Amino acid sequence: MRNIQAMQVSGHPAAGSLLVGFLVLLLAGVIPITRAGAKPVPNFVFIIADDVSPEDLGPYGNGVIRTPNLDRLAQRSLVFDRAYNVTSSCSPSRCAMITGRYPHNTGAPELHTPLPATQRTFVQELKQAGYYTILSGKNHMARPAQLGFDISSDGKPGGEEKWVQHLRDRPKDQPFFGWFAAHDAHHPFEPNDKAPTYRPEEITVPPMLADGPQTRKELAAYYHEVSRLDYYVGQLMAELQAQGILENTYFIYCSDNGRPFPRCKTYLYDSGTRSPLLITGPGVPTGRSRSFVSAIDYAPTILELAGVPVPKSVQGVSFVPILRDPTAQVRDVVFAERNWHVFSVHQRMVRAGDWLYIWNAWPNQPYLCTESSATSFPAGRELWAMAAQGKLTVAQQLLTLTNQPPEMLFNVAHDPHQFTNLVAETKSTTALQQMRHLLTEWKTQTGDSVPVHPTPSRSTSSESGGPAVQRGEFPGAANNATAINRPGPIRWNQPL
Repeated sequence: MRNIQAMQVSGHPAAGSLLVGFLVLLLAGVIPITRAGAKPVPNFVFIIADDVSPEDLGPYGNGVIRTPNLDRLAQRSLVFDRAYNVTSSCSPSRCAMITGRYPHNTGAPELHTPLPATQRTFVQELKQAGYYTILSGKNHMARPAQLGFDISSDGKPGGEEKWVQHLRDRPKDQPFFGWFAAHDAHHPFEPNDKAPTYRPEEITVPPMLADGPQTRKELAAYYHEVSRLDYYVGQLMAELQAQGILENTYFIYCSDNGRPFPRCKTYLYDSGTRSPLLITGPGVPTGRSRSFVSAIDYAPTILELAGVPVPKSVQGVSFVPILRDPTAQVRDVVFAERNWHVFSVHQRMVRAGDWLYIWNAWPNQPYLCTESSATSFPAGRELWAMAAQGKLTVAQQLLTLTNQPPEMLFNVAHDPHQFTNLVAETKSTTALQQMRHLLTEWKTQTGDSVPVHPTPSRSTSSESGGPAVQRGEFPGAANNATAINRPGPIRWNQPL
């Protein structure tokens, strides 16, 4: 057995039977595995929702969608209100999480580019320390063995169907880490009997979307898949309880990017980058935290909780202090980037204090992504149809304009959906200058660069169809960013 505290057996006649009884309980998963002279070694269940925004969950105030298991989980969890992804695009987001590095530093900054084998993952570190590692559901990064997983499997339609079986089949003499990655709620939406269905008329349409019958119908189908993932969250919690290991398991729920709708997925507004984050486990208090957390912080946090050294390649910072005190601060600034995702684009985001700043390297290009194009999905088609009819608000219409702002600045406290650009406002000059400074420092330290010969937009807006992509220059390639470990600004003591 690995990572188990040695037992001393006395000469008492009952000692042998006591040892046998202990081993039976241990193999059943009832007694936590411990290292010599240390606390029990924790297990980890890391759930990644696919394309889910916080506002579409009960713990974040959605009163229509039914997420009873997440509601119960939130009651025993620390719920984060300021957790951010470092990109709002599927595979680059996952590669950033598993390495603890920004997309342009991973060598996989664009959609459907595999993580180079030279990049170290926190799962490899856990495996090396004796953890049994599971990948179940969506991968979208690289070969599972390269990433550090002992076993991998997928499932359809949501990817969650094999999760509980993995918990039952795991070796009982090792702590485990489970990377449980749902396909829910990614297009195409495929309903089944594991979740409720919703009527289009009961949906509350987010204000960045066009409110029309096709958008409502698509949102109702999306809600079903969000609820289906909630069903499997309940199944996992019940299995951990049945095995007697729930109290020694860190249970983490997050998302790779925002909902798959216009002005959400791939965009750098809160609707694209902000992630739900619920964490429960040994020593974690219940309640809510408004402390900033970045997705690249998951890697060092999990490693610290496991008692495993954090490799120098990690750019994130552990937020274990927040898991002990929800008011603690480990970072004042979060950054995100937008690179090629079917359409060619280069944008960067800074979030600090009440401010959100977006810099656009190519303002003469449209703001498109697959979900906001006029050809791929109903909500996008309806957006463009209503734009032609003059039925959109100014904020909704922005996506359909060819020329985009080179800079955008929003006060999130007063403008939670980021509709009013304050770049030209004199009273916002100080905040604008500070955000520009933060972004410049981050780009310099992390080796970010604007591609001279970028990957071109695909001839079709379909994410999976069309001709093979001829990759161009990656952001950061000019500065050999894959070899850079500097994280950019983390703490910022200037008033905003």
